Amino acid sequence: MIVPKHYENLHLLHENTMPNRAYYIPASQAQFDLVEHRENSDRFKLLNGTWKFRYFDSIYDVKEEFFQEGYDTGNYDDIPVPGCFQNYGYDRHQYTNVRYPFPMDPPYVPAENPCGTYVRHFVYERDENAPRAYLNFEGVDSCFYVWLNGSYVGYSQVSHATSEFDVTGLIREGENTLAVLVLKWCDGSYLEDQDKFRMTGIFRDVYLLKRPEEGIFDYFFTTSREENQAHIQAVITFFGKEIPVKALVYDSNGKLAASQEGFPQDGRLHLTIENPVLWNAEQPYLYTLVLECGNEVIVDCLGIREITIRDGVVYLNGEKIKFHGVNRHDSDPVTGFVISLEQMKKDLRLMKEHNVNAIRTSHYPNRPQFYQLCDEYGFYVIDEADNESHGTNSVYMDDNSTEAVHERWNRAIADNPEFTQATVDRAKLLVERDKNRPSVVIWSMGNECAYGCTFEAALAWTKAFDPSRLTHYEAARYRDRNKTYDFSNLDLYSRMYPKLEEIHEYIGRNARKPFILCEYSHAMGNGPGDLEDYFKVFDQYDQVCGGFVWEWCDHAIYQGRTLDGKPMYLYGGDHGEYPHDGNFCMDGLVYPDRRPHTGLMEFKNVYRPARLVSFDQEKKELVLQNRMDFTGLKDYAVIGYEVTCDGEFTEKGILGEGDLPEIRPHGIESLTLDFEVPKKGKCYLKIQYLLKQNTALLKAGSLLGFDEILLKNEDMRNQTGVFLLKERETKEGERACPTVREDDRYLFIDGTNFAYTYNKLTGCFEGMVLENKILLERPMEYNIWRAPTDNDRYIKNKWMEAHYDRAISRAYETSCEVKDGQVKISTVLSVTAAVVQKILMIKAVWTIGKDGILDGRLHVKRDMEFPELPRFGLRLFLPKTMDQVTYYGLGPVENYMDKRRASYHGLFTSGVKEMHEDYLRPQENGSRSDCDFVTINGGGVSLSAVSQQAFSFNASVYTQEELTEKAHNFELAPSGFTVLCLDYRQDGIGSASCGPELRKEYRLDDEEFVFEVRLVPVALSHM
Repeated sequence: MIVPKHYENLHLLHENTMPNRAYYIPASQAQFDLVEHRENSDRFKLLNGTWKFRYFDSIYDVKEEFFQEGYDTGNYDDIPVPGCFQNYGYDRHQYTNVRYPFPMDPPYVPAENPCGTYVRHFVYERDENAPRAYLNFEGVDSCFYVWLNGSYVGYSQVSHATSEFDVTGLIREGENTLAVLVLKWCDGSYLEDQDKFRMTGIFRDVYLLKRPEEGIFDYFFTTSREENQAHIQAVITFFGKEIPVKALVYDSNGKLAASQEGFPQDGRLHLTIENPVLWNAEQPYLYTLVLECGNEVIVDCLGIREITIRDGVVYLNGEKIKFHGVNRHDSDPVTGFVISLEQMKKDLRLMKEHNVNAIRTSHYPNRPQFYQLCDEYGFYVIDEADNESHGTNSVYMDDNSTEAVHERWNRAIADNPEFTQATVDRAKLLVERDKNRPSVVIWSMGNECAYGCTFEAALAWTKAFDPSRLTHYEAARYRDRNKTYDFSNLDLYSRMYPKLEEIHEYIGRNARKPFILCEYSHAMGNGPGDLEDYFKVFDQYDQVCGGFVWEWCDHAIYQGRTLDGKPMYLYGGDHGEYPHDGNFCMDGLVYPDRRPHTGLMEFKNVYRPARLVSFDQEKKELVLQNRMDFTGLKDYAVIGYEVTCDGEFTEKGILGEGDLPEIRPHGIESLTLDFEVPKKGKCYLKIQYLLKQNTALLKAGSLLGFDEILLKNEDMRNQTGVFLLKERETKEGERACPTVREDDRYLFIDGTNFAYTYNKLTGCFEGMVLENKILLERPMEYNIWRAPTDNDRYIKNKWMEAHYDRAISRAYETSCEVKDGQVKISTVLSVTAAVVQKILMIKAVWTIGKDGILDGRLHVKRDMEFPELPRFGLRLFLPKTMDQVTYYGLGPVENYMDKRRASYHGLFTSGVKEMHEDYLRPQENGSRSDCDFVTINGGGVSLSAVSQQAFSFNASVYTQEELTEKAHNFELAPSGFTVLCLDYRQDGIGSASCGPELRKEYRLDDEEFVFEVRLVPVALSHM
């Protein structure tokens, strides 16, 4: 074979690499824009670009010494670096969550190990003041061998870590040839079993650094505070002997704040800043540190902050803090793992817009510049090691109970001394690289590996090396119950997707460690539906320091566009791979192209910077709480208000500077508004929190969140829809009394300008015609099915076993009478399905007036043997020309009983097509709840639904059957109708695709209920 099998040697992880060090880019003179423009450094040579490339199905197929100078690469292709070669047609994409994509036989990987050979020619110019050359790879999956000018340089693994090689003796003035062999799998792949697409290649930057013979190799600065001073200690490591260092610290205005010059004392620099400004995520104040040494200058940012735990509570700079965070992968539908500075900024800008203040780098270190951006823009970071061996719990076991799996999960790797070196190595690579970043407040040892001696060693090293930060590792709970382990170096008690009751129980045990949810509220598809509930529990206990939603973005592979221009995104299984985990990778708060899901909008308002505590309408007094940890509300936001009546604005305004009191962080204060409450109609007061000043990412005036209050007035009914539709009713004038004809199957009801057909066998209207215009294209239905959401992934099995998806109505007896100018139809019916017993019994009463208005009263009783219902209501198939919607209720975005904080009450209009939320895997979407009325119009006719009780509706061009059947949104075919679902209620959303089951208060599991709805058809020419 062309190379030695380092890739299956657990004790040869790196060969000829430099010791670990902090990330920085040196220069010959101080430059302050190296985050954005590293190439401006004269000591930095970027080797990104077009490389020569050849793919091999197996390492054994690489026969020729492609790394030799003069090797003919004429049969090689061109490929961009950085890049993942699956994105360019080589090998194939594979998405798997837990299971390894190869046999679990550590340290061995498949003998036929795919690989790629890379060749890059470049010109190098020597610098007399920086004669040494260091070759850096910031990320290569999974392992690689390197040659320069035909000579072997070295080997390295750990995909998301920097590998640095000293190539001073091999590089030459002028033309050089760099060759790299990248393997798809290595023994390190057992520790890189993260929930993501598996891709291969040189996916981060490659560059050369020109360095002096003598100078700073590494530095680690820590800060501490004492009264009005900040003390900075920097541990300096040199290339060789110690030489003098000049250290300068500048404040954000460029004023010198501290300095020291000379030889470090015991390898340490000591600087003091008077009256320091502290760093936090809300006010990310940074100093600039300049280190001049020899013929080189290193510029870095310095944030002064301190994170501690007291009495089980997390404090930053002495203040209690909460993480309202997200988990973030490096993921892009086109570039894969390759993430540019602009892509990172886009993510961070969206996070700031939506009140995210913390990020967990799941489940590996991100690009080093990402942390510099987090320093600058203000985010707390859980920095996580590139370590997940989740697949070890998928081994075949005769006893596959949860207890047995957990007992054995750790034995193969986490509690295997053979893997201690590799586990500690990954912790060191993480910590050493990012140790100077103030945004990093917690080190995480990895994810879902179980626990054992390897992690004990990694935690011990981490805590000894850097006691200034907290340590985290959720999977410490999974271990051999027959052994005793050391958890003393673990600072936080971490859980994924706990029930709320579990949090209460933990706090009730008076546990000493803060509770953190490293993953919660699974945001897959139409979700999550439990953010507000978790928020309330976070707020209830100081010991609960917050959580991180799983996850930030949907992972998918962009596949071009359909003939009609719709983007196509592929997920697991779409590439013919095995194993795969389907669309479980599409579980983010944003789509792959970073369009926000409605779940992100929900997150934004749950974590708004202030909240209304109470409102006294008589005094017009608001009591507000500042939800921020460090910033006074008056300094951060301005308060706007809007008063609406039946959806129309009656007043709006912005509070002046003198009207808003000082509300300190966590504080509560009152303020008074001056507005009038309309005497009639449904009225709301909406309080808006608007950004006061421009920030690095957001513009002044950006909406940060809102609160809404239902106002009381003389109109006790306060039902918008009733008033509006009664006006319509009176305009219809007097009509003749409807007549009724009957046969064995149907009732035919004829009015002055309408004709309805009622099916006595189904208990539904089969036809509705108004002014010779068809209102129903298909028979009305009693509807209990919804296209399962991703968060219905488990309950849907029960729903299908109950045959809810095949339910039909069956009437037993129908009576009809004409009295006082109205037709009254009474039917006893059931909703049932083949195979199973009756699901529901319904007593339906329909009253038809002279004007064709239908009043329905449905008394429903459920067989409690069945599971909760997906929904209950009516489904109407209207002509597709009826394509405009007006409604009064919660909007403008979709909402459900447990997912409604992004919405507010108002009068909204929309096209039917625009009401569809286009999830990549089709599912229930687009519902609007707490409605008084909805009107669908077009083609010269309208149909309104109104009720005294709040109801939900959904209007779509797609049927629920189509949304259930199709696997991708680009496969959806419109039904040819406007499908209107009028719902008494829907089941909640929750986050049970990975989290706990839906909470009881959000389930539609009533034994008995009544749904009343009025249907008002109107010929638009007569309005």
